[in-house]
Amino acid sequence: MKSDQIIISGITATGFHGVFDHERENGQEFAVDLVVQLAPSNASTSDDLVDTVDYGAISQCVYDRIVGEAFHLIETLAERIAEDVLAMPGVDGIEVTVHKPQAPIPVPFDNVSLRIVRP
Repeated sequence: MKSDQIIISGITATGFHGVFDHERENGQEFAVDLVVQLAPSNASTSDDLVDTVDYGAISQCVYDRIVGEAFHLIETLAERIAEDVLAMPGVDGIEVTVHKPQAPIPVPFDNVSLRIVRP
């Protein structure tokens, strides 16, 4: 069985997501990684963009969500991204990881991330 994926790593933008006022006022950097499960197609034989999913469009969609409407939780941001991408023709499933490297945590850390998987 064929299982094709588009993998996009590190879509980065400043967003205003968070529960604290300073997060919603000042913003911070977020990064998103995606694994997009593709529906079976003949893209590999046709060599035509119309037979696959445009990863440029996916990337722009994710960027627009990061910089767009502010959410309190990265869970909500991840879910909205998943919904947007799943609505695109040719997408069968998605894994979304949202990174929040400047999360307000009182101890040293490298990154906080949340991963969701949707069929």
